[in-house]
Amino acid sequence: LQNAFEGYNACIFAYGQTGSGKSYTMMGTADQPGLIPRLCSGLFERAQKEENEEQSFKVEVSYMEIYNEKVRDLL
Repeated sequence: LQNAFEGYNACIFAYGQTGSGKSYTMMGTADQPGLIPRLCSGLFERAQKEENEEQSFKVEVSYMEIYNEKVRDLL
């Protein structure tokens, strides 16, 4: 998260066989948020705290699935 605020691109990648828990790890549930909701929450909280007249933030997000050599946009 720190590197993203310093201007670097960031990527989170989950790889594994079907049924191994990738989606659960990334998204979680309403009671137990996964990695993506927690990172997004931290990202936007920090952006809101640090944004001022001299500094603003632009966030771009994509959420992709690659399955059987086919790419699917999940957003």
